[in-house]
Formats: sequence, structure tokens, C-alpha cells
Amino acid sequence: MGISKLYAVCVCVCVNIFTRFIWQTLFICIHMENSKIFEKAEEMGSLDKVARFDYSNLISIESLFQAWNGFKVGKRRRKDVQIFEKNLEDNLFNLFENLKTKTYMHAYYMAFNIYDPKFRNIHKATVEDRIVHHAIVSAIEPLFDKSFIYDSYSCRVNKGTHRAVKRLNVFIRKVSNNYKGECYCLKLDIRKFFASVDHNILLSLIRKKIYDKDLIWLLENILKSFSEEKSIPIGNLTSQIFANIYMNELDQFMKHKLRVKYYVRYADDFVVLSRDKDYLENLIPRIEEFLKNGLELSLHPNKIKIRKYTQGIDFLGYVILPHYILPRTRTRKRMFKKLQTKINSDTFNQSLQSYLGFLGHANSFKLTQQLKNQVWLWKDGS
Repeated sequence: MGISKLYAVCVCVCVNIFTRFIWQTLFICIHMENSKIFEKAEEMGSLDKVARFDYSNLISIESLFQAWNGFKVGKRRRKDVQIFEKNLEDNLFNLFENLKTKTYMHAYYMAFNIYDPKFRNIHKATVEDRIVHHAIVSAIEPLFDKSFIYDSYSCRVNKGTHRAVKRLNVFIRKVSNNYKGECYCLKLDIRKFFASVDHNILLSLIRKKIYDKDLIWLLENILKSFSEEKSIPIGNLTSQIFANIYMNELDQFMKHKLRVKYYVRYADDFVVLSRDKDYLENLIPRIEEFLKNGLELSLHPNKIKIRKYTQGIDFLGYVILPHYILPRTRTRKRMFKKLQTKINSDTFNQSLQSYLGFLGHANSFKLTQQLKNQVWLWKDGS
């Protein structure tokens, strides 16, 4: 009798597992087929552009699996990722159900500090929440990116710090007439930008392009997981697109209202070039007024600088001078110091290649050789 009961229990368990597997497979097939129909309809021009950003499309099983695939790159060895992956299908289907029924609640963050080069308080979300972040960014980023200006370089495809520095260098050459004339640079920085982002202003900007109430609910959920009214966490993938949406208002003001021609922005750092120093000085109060009234932001009073290009323009870790670009002095010192502390670390080679890549975008052949020689001496002496 005991053996028959055990046999019956085993059969029931196997049937339940098999049934769940069949349903999960059907869910994936249905969503993949819907995606193909979706793409075909878009090609035929019969689909409204806003439909792609529908909440049901964003939280679909297919979307969550794609978000997982994007998220896990370079993170497979991390303990929290490995734990999540052990029960990947169950975890993703549970996440799907929570999002579908709107019982999903963003979890708390793990906070830690970094000093690179200045103090930053970083907040790390759970694996589940970061998958949601990836799904959201993959869905909404292409829509908003189309409205961003060309010379916005933070966290965008085919942009980044190196392209921003090169673009600024091109602008300096143009304004100075190939280093023959005058060129002044106004460099500005937003004070405590991430801590000052107003949720209501941000959501009002998002609602101009996204009309789905459920998707807005999810975005509000993420925003309020960190704070009720102001501030977005440094470390969230969503914070990068939120920052670009927010600062795009400044970009549009600079280009279309003030008609600034030579303007480059990376995150909360931005520069304006002109042959006329007075023109740059007169821009400052107009920019301050717009930031205060339009975005509830302010300029960092100690970081408002106007310099001649011949003095060197300090921007994003580099100093741009006539005819060449150099790494910032503080960056060079920090680079040697950090590598020396990591000499016996598993991540040493990764850090070394990162710094060599950084130097490769500057006129720094001698410094690169000096760094390689120093590494050899460190290793030889260890």
C-alpha cells in the first residue's frame, strides 16, 4: 500500500512538471508568433508607432527572456546571478505573472560607495529588478533617442566619452580657425544632478511620448522604489535613460532657444564654445534661469569656468590642447595608484586593458610605455 501511494505521488509530480513545461513552451511560442505578426504589421505600415511601447508587449515572456540575455552579459560569475539562473524559467514566469497582475513591487537596493575619482553613492537593485530595467530600456530608448540632439553623448549607442572629447576637439579647431584665432570655452556642471531630478517633471516628459497607463505605473513604481518625489539612483540602467530624457530639455533650450552652435553635453557636464567671451558670460544667467524654472536644477557655483583653449580644456578625464589631447594629471596619478593595489588581483589584467584603452584615445605614447614598464617592475618585484 505504501509503495502504491508513493507511485501515485510520483506520477502526480511528473504530470505537474510536464504540464507546466508544456504551458511555458506554449507561452513562449505564442509570444514569439505574436512578435513576428507585430513586426510584419509594422513593415506594412499598419501599426501605430506607439503600439510597440504597449505594456503587454514590454512584459511578455519573450521580452523578459531577451532582457535576461542582455542583462547576464559579463555577470555570469556573480553569486546573485547564478542563484537566479538556477531556477531561471520559474523566476521569469513568476516575474511575468507579477507584472501582468500588477502585483510587482520593486525591491530595496544594496548601497555602496565608490571613489572614482570623486565620492559616489551607488545603489544596486536585485537581479529580478534589473531584468525589468533592461526590458524597459530596450523598449523605450529607441523612441526617445530619436528626439535627442546629436551632441548628447552619455549612455547612447555609438556615443560615449571618447566621441564627446573628439567632437569637442573638432569644435575647438573650427571656432579657433585651426588654432589661428580666439576660442573660449564655457564649462558648466549641474549641482547634485541625480539627487535633484524631480519625478513629476520627469513623468510629464515621459507622458509626451508614452500613453500606456500600465507602463507609466511601472515607471512610477521604479522611481518611487528609491524616493517619493526627487532623486534617481546612480547604478540603475533606467536612471541613464531618465537622465537623458530630463536633460534633453536643456539640450533643446540650448540649441533652439539660445541657438548655441558649439555645444557638447555628457550627463550633467556640458561645454559651450565661442570666439566671444562676453557672449559666454551672458549665457550663464539665462541657463541658470531655465534650469531653475524648467527643471528645478541649479549650476554648481564652483564649477562655472571660462577658459581660453590654449590653457587646455579639461573634459571627461582628458585635457584638450592645441594639436593634442592628454590624460588629466589626476587621472594619471589615480591610474598608477589603482593598478599597483591590484597587481595580484584576478581583475588586474582587465583594469590594465581598460586604462590602456583610455590612453589610446590620447596623445600618450610615452605614458603608455611608462605604464607598461612600471607594470613589469611591479610583477618582477612581487
